[in-house]
Amino acid sequence: MQPQAFYNVVADDFTAVDGIIRKQLSSRVPLVEKIGDYIISAGGKRMRPLLVLLSGKALGLEGDSLRLLAATIEFLHTSTLLHDDVVDMSGMRRGRSTANAMWGNAPSVLVGDFLYARSFEMMVELGSMQVMRIISQATRVIAEGEVLQLSKIRDASTTEETYMEVIRGKTAMLFEASTHSAAALAEASPEQSEALQTFGDHLGIAFQLVDDLLDYKGDAETLGKNVGDDLAEGKPTLPLIYTLREGTAEQAALVRHAIQKGGIEDLDSIREAVEASGALDYTARLAREHADRAIACLEALPASVYRDALVELTRFAVARTH
Repeated sequence: MQPQAFYNVVADDFTAVDGIIRKQLSSRVPLVEKIGDYIISAGGKRMRPLLVLLSGKALGLEGDSLRLLAATIEFLHTSTLLHDDVVDMSGMRRGRSTANAMWGNAPSVLVGDFLYARSFEMMVELGSMQVMRIISQATRVIAEGEVLQLSKIRDASTTEETYMEVIRGKTAMLFEASTHSAAALAEASPEQSEALQTFGDHLGIAFQLVDDLLDYKGDAETLGKNVGDDLAEGKPTLPLIYTLREGTAEQAALVRHAIQKGGIEDLDSIREAVEASGALDYTARLAREHADRAIACLEALPASVYRDALVELTRFAVARTH
């Protein structure tokens, strides 16, 4: 299955989700619509709404409620992007200027709040207390993950365990909420619901591990963001943590200094150090392990093109270059 193929099996639903997103973006305040439209039209992989659609349809769920849930998750994700770019002072996302670079921090934060609030209005419309429970808990965990990451910036003593806690919160949680809420909406059996929840968790971890790997292996043009962004912000991601732990004294000292100082003056040397220490291989291997565990969870679902698409999507998540 080609990467585009797992979108093709839900192509009509995707078009409908786009329509819901456009409709729900409407506001009597023009700047809200302008910024909301700017960030949503930037594209991106739309992985989370895709997970909602594929998970729901793999359980036999069709119709407007599933599409509304997919749009809700995308609104939630987009609101976190607006806030994250302000927190990280990012100037580039998905290959173009961030909203905060275009309009400033204050409008970005406030429009993020608007999208966040709108996602909860859409959730109420779904009328499922279980879906609300899953997504409201997820938003709290995401916020905690972001704060934990913030508290570890420029902290070279951050452990792999803490790093995993950060990515479980800030990234994997919304993947998990996407698959788990679709199962709740489909009124899946406890076994299938748990399988999809665990699938989302492992897939989200694998996805973030590859993201952190690409910060040292990729290039800005294909990534759609600046290579070395995490290093510039002093974020101790797994390639750095592993190099500190397993690299030579010289490699560890170089990485420790880079984390504590921030900035990318030594980016080339750091890239060489994480490569030579085996950190990139280790991170890639861990990503593949989580992807394999995610795929194993899908055995609980009935055979279908949607289940096949979830398998291929997981393989793509770890094989991608951007």
